Amino acid sequence: MEPMVRVEGLTKVFGKGCHECLVLTGPEHGGNLCTSCGSVVACADVTFDLYEGEVLGVVGESGSGKSSLVRLLHFDWDATAGAFYLNGHHPGDGGVRVDGNLLSASSYQKKGVRDRTMGIVYQNPNLGLRMDISAGGNIAEKLLAAGWRHVGRIRERAAGLLEKTEIPVQRMDEPPSRFSGGMQQRVQIAKALSNNPKILLLDEVTTGLDLSVQARVLDLIRGLQREFHLSMIVVSHDLGVIRLLCQRTLVMRYGRVVEMGLTDQILEDPQHPYTQLLVNSQL
Repeated sequence: MEPMVRVEGLTKVFGKGCHECLVLTGPEHGGNLCTSCGSVVACADVTFDLYEGEVLGVVGESGSGKSSLVRLLHFDWDATAGAFYLNGHHPGDGGVRVDGNLLSASSYQKKGVRDRTMGIVYQNPNLGLRMDISAGGNIAEKLLAAGWRHVGRIRERAAGLLEKTEIPVQRMDEPPSRFSGGMQQRVQIAKALSNNPKILLLDEVTTGLDLSVQARVLDLIRGLQREFHLSMIVVSHDLGVIRLLCQRTLVMRYGRVVEMGLTDQILEDPQHPYTQLLVNSQL
């Protein structure tokens, strides 16, 4: 089966960069700061495939590059190098078609691909939601960007998604600023699903939530993934989240992938010393 997503050599360097950046950083050097030019290597040579209906986990400590990876795939940041291929038809606004490496596409084309084929849930709801407009309005904004135009159908879609994500429909006209953290995350999930995305990106979605709320959000995500057969990339430092949601897992440290494999294999029989340390620290 052909992968739905193929990422090859994805690299992001913050700073002016130099030819020594990738040589002087990484796990073997104990950091991601280039001692030659002072640049920070957020990701370096990250390569993986994602298949239709698969949930891929990305795990690592703070500063490992896992959240940077998601931001690059969502085109929030421009990559320094690498390739990102999305299998199938990729229409953008106005019927724009993008084939080949999406990282080489124009900003207009990237926006079209993102609006119509991706959804994202950020760790901080302030990044994913406009807190001053209604929950329904946040979803409508995403649908308008994806090409929806009928106001009645947009409102109906928003109400259905809020109900599915356990937000009382009678509160759809309230702004997320009035909601709890768990409810804000569920509004983000509803918004991310509104355009029937091919890829759903989740970045530390349970961080900062109470344990009981975490469990409800994770159950909701797992149920929606099965219902909609979603392809997902789940970023987390919590191995319990990874175990619950993901079939395969990447382990990152200092911007590099140090281990990759089936989630059960990674967690039960880790091979890389850093993965062993990570797993043992959460036992």
